[in-house]
Amino acid sequence: MKQGSTLFLKISIFLIGTSVLALCILLLPQIAIEGIEQVKNGAVLAYVVFGILIIMYGSAIPLYVALYQGLLLLSYIDKNQAFSELSVNALRTIKNCAKLIFGLYILALPLIFIIAEWDDAPGLILFGMVIAGAALVVAVFVAVLQRLLQQAIHIKSENDLTV
Repeated sequence: MKQGSTLFLKISIFLIGTSVLALCILLLPQIAIEGIEQVKNGAVLAYVVFGILIIMYGSAIPLYVALYQGLLLLSYIDKNQAFSELSVNALRTIKNCAKLIFGLYILALPLIFIIAEWDDAPGLILFGMVIAGAALVVAVFVAVLQRLLQQAIHIKSENDLTV
């Protein structure tokens, strides 16, 4: 398989990684600074904002692990090692990272609900649910791919033994 066939996916992974990094560096600290000012003014709600920020920063770690594993998986495809245990392990790691992100955002939903009630912005709850739902869809899809790849490896090993 030519290396150019996976180039688009590698560029997509890079763009996802840089956009999340920009969010973590530029936008989230601004929210934290505003939260610190609110705490100084005696607002208890700022602690809820800090909880959401911690969850958002915490979810960036498994996201970057999953993106790295995606790059590894694409390099295995480029090297014609797509049907190997290395690919299965990469898919397993991506699945576990997606499950962790899902769990973190499920934990964040009550905090998001508190802020949405206070600010009268029900769209915030949908924002949290969309991220959690997307992580769940990724986890299920990768689990299906992992199982199919394991079966393909098993069939390939049986065919290699019969020849």
